[in-house]
Amino acid sequence: MPQPTPSQTVGPFFEFGLLERPQNLLAGDGVAGAVTIAGLVLDGEQQPVPDAMVEVWQADGAGQHPPGFGWGRAGTAPDGEYVLHTVKPGPTAGGAPHLSLLVFARGLLKPVLTRMYFPDESAANVADPVLASLSDDERSTLVATPSSSGLRFDIRLQGDRETVFFVV
Repeated sequence: MPQPTPSQTVGPFFEFGLLERPQNLLAGDGVAGAVTIAGLVLDGEQQPVPDAMVEVWQADGAGQHPPGFGWGRAGTAPDGEYVLHTVKPGPTAGGAPHLSLLVFARGLLKPVLTRMYFPDESAANVADPVLASLSDDERSTLVATPSSSGLRFDIRLQGDRETVFFVV
């Protein structure tokens, strides 16, 4: 197999080109409301994508967007796993607490945008206009699940149980 070159579509250069420092740490240990979110980025064959990047945009615990907070990114490991350490955002105007996620991966000419909602926000999730516009099956792809280390949110780029992506 030939060596990857910069002329390829997005990736595989995230690790050394964009992930120079631990940008997946939006909140350290001991910070009130801190949560670890981990998951896999999977392709259409449900195989891990080892060279993707997940970028997060979010509000703080009060639902505000203060300068210098609310952005981070994590590259995927060889097994396709990404990990983010952040705080659970507060509700924003008209919406349930959520993270906005941009996913960059090989084969994509532009990143894809999705959201991750929190499983302990049932009432807010039901009232959220974005979630309300989706079918039950589609909604289920946007709600994280509890795990032993925090929350799990797998991102499926295509195929069975494909994550809902939004047009930007």
